[in-house]
Amino acid sequence: MPIDPYILLLLGTVGVAALLPARGTAADVASGASTAAIAFLFFLYGARLSTREALDGLRHWRLHTTVLACTFVIFPLLGLAARGLVPVLLTQPLYQGLLFLTLVPSTIQSSIAFTSIARGNVPAAICAGSFSSLVGIVLTPLLAAALLGSGGGGFSADSLIKIVLQLLVPFLAGQVLRPWIGTFIARHRKVLGLVDRGSILLVVYTAFSEGMVQGIWHRVSPARLAGLLVVEAALLAVMLALTWYGAKALRFGRGDRIAIQFAGSKKSLASGLPMASVLFGAHASLAVLPLMLFHQMQLMVCAVIAKRRAHDPEVTSPSASAGGSRTAVGTGPRSR
Repeated sequence: MPIDPYILLLLGTVGVAALLPARGTAADVASGASTAAIAFLFFLYGARLSTREALDGLRHWRLHTTVLACTFVIFPLLGLAARGLVPVLLTQPLYQGLLFLTLVPSTIQSSIAFTSIARGNVPAAICAGSFSSLVGIVLTPLLAAALLGSGGGGFSADSLIKIVLQLLVPFLAGQVLRPWIGTFIARHRKVLGLVDRGSILLVVYTAFSEGMVQGIWHRVSPARLAGLLVVEAALLAVMLALTWYGAKALRFGRGDRIAIQFAGSKKSLASGLPMASVLFGAHASLAVLPLMLFHQMQLMVCAVIAKRRAHDPEVTSPSASAGGSRTAVGTGPRSR
């Protein structure tokens, strides 16, 4: 099962923050750089998203509605239900981080990769992940403000203004400038991808530095971390089952069910970490811990599922290959 190298970098960044946290002037500089990095990240998100592709994907509205419902309705409801595990398995700060995890949008890259490995509907996975990210820029902060309230980090009018300025305005600016810079963005995708990841590492360092300075890590014991892992494993198992069998009940074809399972059961680390930094401020380190753990867990489990799906009898049999061009219910051709 894969260990994401980026998770190792994130853990290394957490270790550096624990040993050498930014203090005083250095903390102010790191905070300012983190704010600029978050704005730049969402500017790039806006510049990368093809409006035409998004509009073309609307014809698969049943699939996208299903994924959005899983991401922003079922996931949050399960997060709210986990409130009953406090204080038996989770502390209140860890529960807030778990609830925030259930509010962030789905992934794009890993959903596409696993859908492709499993021989599912790849174009549907691309559109579903893009729609989820687009909706999440607006919906995730609103859901966090509604469900977490003042306990999540002091949401106020000033906090909402900060969200708009740091997340929404840069994203819209990227969309507006896309006709002029879209080609440059596509040509330098690898380099800008490194910038993306470096920016997120900076955000993580700043958040965990603030946590170390305030001493919040003394509230987390190994037993609590173990409890968090158990809860997250159960959450992932429930979502994987619901997305697969729920899509079957809705009469989606096999290729679409795969796209729904991988896009509807996962959460985006790349979107969630910057959002948490804006939403939680000094409390962001505990807020992002559940998301970081869930991210690695979903990669490991979905990698195994994708490989097994690739060897399904209906895929490998000659009759399945001959019928591969048939149209799935309401969602267009199935991708092999």
